[in-house]
Amino acid sequence: MKIVMLEPLGVSSDVLKEAARPLTDAGHEFVPCMQKLTDDEKKERAKDADVFIIANSHLSADIINAAENLKMISVGFTGVDHVDMAACAAKNVLVCNSQGYATDSTGELAVGLMLACLRNIVPYSEVVRSGGTLAGYKHNTLRGKTVGIVGTGAIGLKVAELCKAFGCRLLGYNRHEKQEAIEMGIEYVDIDQLFQQSDIVSLHLPFTEDTKHIASKARIDSMKPTAFLINCGRGPLVDSQALADALNDGRIAGAGIDVFEMEPPIAPDHPLLTAKNTVLTPHVGFYSEESLAARADIVFENVTAWLAGSPVNVKS
Repeated sequence: MKIVMLEPLGVSSDVLKEAARPLTDAGHEFVPCMQKLTDDEKKERAKDADVFIIANSHLSADIINAAENLKMISVGFTGVDHVDMAACAAKNVLVCNSQGYATDSTGELAVGLMLACLRNIVPYSEVVRSGGTLAGYKHNTLRGKTVGIVGTGAIGLKVAELCKAFGCRLLGYNRHEKQEAIEMGIEYVDIDQLFQQSDIVSLHLPFTEDTKHIASKARIDSMKPTAFLINCGRGPLVDSQALADALNDGRIAGAGIDVFEMEPPIAPDHPLLTAKNTVLTPHVGFYSEESLAARADIVFENVTAWLAGSPVNVKS
């Protein structure tokens, strides 16, 4: 089998070589990738590949169809909405993700954004550098806040675990209630109730047609004026213009946003770039040395399991 990477995984060549060793020792050909490629370069590289390894860049039908021998794609990411799944289905290509590699990293960032918003950490850094004082900012603790977690998968539950340690009340929304979440202390409520009752709403859902703009204008407008919105899920979960309007009008207190409708760099006219009381990060929830090393292991383990006839982390 020829196993071809189409984009870097954010680890060193030594880490990559070690993660791929079980496959190369078994006689499979492995073509690494240590720099970003153009679509034309990806198509050329894809031609005789049996397996793709990708991260979170868009994978088009053109590239998928250019690989006549393609049988499997191992995605170094949790979501797979950046992959043309229809093209994969048409070619009977198996798609596996890297479920769980960034649970701790993303959960910690979500709570970090909550604390940054509540304690004005980002603006205060500039205040100190310019000779200012604490005057002019309102401060709140995370303890005692009602945190509404939209999506109680692994990352949502990690956020719940961390917020529980801070002494928060936990609300949850998910298509299916989970006993593990209930035992942790999460009270499941209707999605509209969650937005209305929460001091902090934290989004941890994949992007689908059903979840697009789940943080809609109506729901954002229903939030408490003292509430914060955190998005470490997917950008299209939020109606960004509605959120920016609410922030600029002072109808909610602030937001912490790690994901957008596109990967950074963000278009300069994006409404959240100029919104008030907003902490923005360039899609780094998944990005830590520990999580990237774990991801490298998982993408190759996916290929090994598939070759053994027992695929894991299957998304198609």
